Amino acid sequence: MKRRHVIAAASATIALVAGSVVAALQAQAEDTQELVVNGSFDAGLAGGWWSTGNVTMSVVDGQLCAAVPGGTVNPWDAIVGQNDIPLFGGQSYAFSFEASAASEGQVRGVVGLAVDPFTTYFALSSPLSPSTVALSQTFTAAENTTQGQVAFQVGGGTDPWTFCVDNVSLAGASGGYQPDTGPRVRVNQVAYLPDGPKQATLVTDAMTALPWQLADGDGTVVASGTTTPRGVDPTSGQNVHSIDFTGYTGSGTGYTLRADGETSHPFDIDPAAYASLRQDALKFYYTQRSGIEILDSLRPGYARPAGHIGVAPNQGDTAVGCPAEYPAGGGPGCDYTLDVAGGWYDAGDEGKYVVNGGISVSQLMSTFERSKVARTSDPAALSDGALTIPESGNGVPDILDEARWELEFLLSMQVPQGEPLAGMAHHKVHDDNWTGLPLLPNLDPQPRHLHKPSTAATLNLAAAAAQAARLFAGYDPAFAQRNLIAAQRAWAAAVAHPAIYATVADGNGGGSYDDDNVTDEFYWAAAELYLTTGAKKYQDYILASPLNTADVFRPEGFDWKWTAPLGRLDLATIPNALPGRAALRASVVAGAQKYLDAMHANPYGIPYAPNSGLFDWGSNNLVLNNMVVVASAYDISGDEKYRDAVLEGVDYLLGRNALNQSFVTGYGETASHNEHTRWYSHELNAALPNPPKGSLAGGPNSGIQDPIAQALLQGCAPQFCYIDDIESYSTNEIAINWNSPLAWVSAFVADQKDASAPVAGGCSVHYVTHGQPPGRFVAQVTVTNTGSRTINGWQLSWSFLGNQRILHLQGGAVSVDGAQVTVRDVGHNARIKPGKKVTFSFLGRTSGANPAPALFRLNGHPCG
Repeated sequence: MKRRHVIAAASATIALVAGSVVAALQAQAEDTQELVVNGSFDAGLAGGWWSTGNVTMSVVDGQLCAAVPGGTVNPWDAIVGQNDIPLFGGQSYAFSFEASAASEGQVRGVVGLAVDPFTTYFALSSPLSPSTVALSQTFTAAENTTQGQVAFQVGGGTDPWTFCVDNVSLAGASGGYQPDTGPRVRVNQVAYLPDGPKQATLVTDAMTALPWQLADGDGTVVASGTTTPRGVDPTSGQNVHSIDFTGYTGSGTGYTLRADGETSHPFDIDPAAYASLRQDALKFYYTQRSGIEILDSLRPGYARPAGHIGVAPNQGDTAVGCPAEYPAGGGPGCDYTLDVAGGWYDAGDEGKYVVNGGISVSQLMSTFERSKVARTSDPAALSDGALTIPESGNGVPDILDEARWELEFLLSMQVPQGEPLAGMAHHKVHDDNWTGLPLLPNLDPQPRHLHKPSTAATLNLAAAAAQAARLFAGYDPAFAQRNLIAAQRAWAAAVAHPAIYATVADGNGGGSYDDDNVTDEFYWAAAELYLTTGAKKYQDYILASPLNTADVFRPEGFDWKWTAPLGRLDLATIPNALPGRAALRASVVAGAQKYLDAMHANPYGIPYAPNSGLFDWGSNNLVLNNMVVVASAYDISGDEKYRDAVLEGVDYLLGRNALNQSFVTGYGETASHNEHTRWYSHELNAALPNPPKGSLAGGPNSGIQDPIAQALLQGCAPQFCYIDDIESYSTNEIAINWNSPLAWVSAFVADQKDASAPVAGGCSVHYVTHGQPPGRFVAQVTVTNTGSRTINGWQLSWSFLGNQRILHLQGGAVSVDGAQVTVRDVGHNARIKPGKKVTFSFLGRTSGANPAPALFRLNGHPCG
């Protein structure tokens, strides 16, 4: 409890009352809401409290106390405040606070605009002494803004003094915020596939079925039917009906759906609609790069100088050290510096985090790795030159080049040999204090430090680097080996230090990414190391882990803090010799079925049903990760219901939701475009761009942890806990780990061009390894014509899954492009009659695991 003396005073314009200022707020309407976050300072300085650089803040006896310098001229020369406060013109607000001075001073409490022209809407001024005064006054806001500010101007004094403030409040109506949800017929605003599911949702008061009509771009009705009443949807609070127009299989642009007197936003029916989303979701990462100039020639409208390379005002990431003491009681810092330039900026800030980078880069690599094993994949879509990035044309698939930009950063965060905690990975690097919006990375003036190594970060490095070791083996063996060595060192370090945890208290200037349960990271890292090396010690760890037989597919989904599903998915989909693998594959299908059941139960078709009934921070990312599980179940089982579920799941993200809004920038009639970020900040600075096409907004979040969400969304139903405003970081941020499952899922959907699995092309392939002397292996491949027609000329292609290389081949002509191998006939064996076969063999080189290829294509068609 806070104890201090309070005196009372009065004036014609300022209400000064003893004790609490609650009485001054009771005159507000019943919908009055508190707009200041942590005005009692019970949570320290959390909530965005800031000060000018000449003021030092601390929390003393439960109040904010600030050391104010002397020799300033104006009140605004020294300020303590909080930004991002929404105000609504014509609404009444009560501003109040309690303040004192260690000796004496003067305070000017201001409610105003936080950005140029810094308009003052209202001010309270008072002399201060050691006796606390409570000030309160009601005023009417003159205009609407989401960039309001409460500030205490304490400059203008000759001598230094200490200012203390407590119980800061700005209370008023929320402004009656009502989102514009557009037409009550909710559809995927981008496109449906002609042969895929086509679902829509109607918001209506009607309790019985209603007629609907589908019209093409010319307005001609091409299909009709009746709706299916679904009752009240608990995630939105709306009474809704479902509309199923799957039976229409035509294609075209500008379709609309009509029901209950409403006409939906337009949409296409197009088998090729998702090719552009696949590319844009992946191109997102180029403009998130740190340490490199972003070129207008590659991303028109997004050019900017390189950030954090040591060019003023940056202090740079090229030689970053540790603080003398790690934050949050982390102990003494390191005595070395690391060059950690490069990598991806994590989200809307300039921080770079190993734990978030690990899952993000892994999902990009998995997008590529799926093209090696999945029958419906399209490897050409992920080839060199597909993304138009600086590395395009170097003979390496662009998606791997982009992944390498982050991998190099992850490798650089490893503690050097000979140092304490060698082999561990520093948890993160970011500014020492939070910066405001907008701010281009190259203009960031804050000092930056490495944060204490953590077991979670170390295992993220081990997992991602182990996966990279097998994927880069065919393109850059030296880089692959670097990754493998780093992964093995990281694993050994994590085993030696299994419980070094990041804490929630280390969150100043960047996200804490705290995690005190790393059993899932151990499982994931062991899985990737086993898949790459085949080593028994990793196999033994996997088999001994309780997670290997546990149900790891939670209703909430998986993310950076729960990574066991990443290990399970790769063990299930990437060929390997793990005992009991069949059960792991079955567990993925069972997990997918749970998400499918959740989708069918929800009238908006959302494959996400948290046990709490509330939506989590980054819910769109969780929805997508659940869809990754469902898509993997399709790759494993071939059951089309899982593919169809993924195709339907994207509908929610692209407009078939309670807000009638696409959460992907540039996709849909009404799409998110004001996501929280410091450099795609068009909402705050017209000279800056909105986020690029293909950027995913975090999505509805029942926690509404930011001031504007708290002001506008109190009591929101889960689907309505979202606002497309740059200040709403808890509902509307972008992040690398949110775009990574978007890239994975959009690639999967783009591959389902006709929503039916490619039929085996009248052939079967038998691949067998006959012997494996050290570093070598002999393989024989038999191709059988299972069709009814003679094959006249053949070429068989596959991708190696590890670091296998062909040294000598007999019975065919071989060509190699990275990991992809193509073997062609040599004339005399060009004809394969029905029921006949052709055989070739080769001597290969490998180390570690040597799995058989998972997918063969004969003359471009998958073989059975």
